[in-house]
Amino acid sequence: MTTGPRIGVFALQGDVREHLRVLGDLGVEAIAVRRESELDACAALVLPGGESTTMAKLARTFDLFEPIRQRIKEGMPAFGTCAGMILLADRIEGGAHDQETLGGLDITVRRNAFGRQVDSFEGDIDVAGLDAPVHAIFIRAPWVESVGASVEVLARVEQGPAAGRIVAVRQGSLMATSFHPEVGGDSRVHRLFVDLVTEER
Repeated sequence: MTTGPRIGVFALQGDVREHLRVLGDLGVEAIAVRRESELDACAALVLPGGESTTMAKLARTFDLFEPIRQRIKEGMPAFGTCAGMILLADRIEGGAHDQETLGGLDITVRRNAFGRQVDSFEGDIDVAGLDAPVHAIFIRAPWVESVGASVEVLARVEQGPAAGRIVAVRQGSLMATSFHPEVGGDSRVHRLFVDLVTEER
């Protein structure tokens, strides 16, 4: 049985099925969003991991880019993971010269900050609001270079050469992680977002 607000998952590219599965396991009505009418039916949106430039271009092609951007401006909760974090960022370092973002998060994100696919890694990190560490999986992940005054830092890398780098943030109804919480069977980060969506209603 599903309860609470309907949450969409941007479904033109990226880890769509994994997010739909986690949200479904939490008892949330989750739908794939490929057109504006599906977006209109949702109270919130997840922007999954994938390839951020491709996702932005597909959103343009399918006339979803401006509707999503407008809904975010109007206060729709959104949760971006990896590429989704890049799409929600107001500023990008290391992006393509013409790369667009949906914006909304007052952060500067460095694209592919941890390196290429071969530099992908896993590690335990503490996330604000959770009582035990999350086993985070980073795949060609960005990190947050800087945040605005209204942005809450939820998590940082704690070990290795990237120690101290910001990898999870929240600003009002928007939330983003550098890592992939939809992978690995831990639904607690998604639960934080679902709780955020419920609070915003």
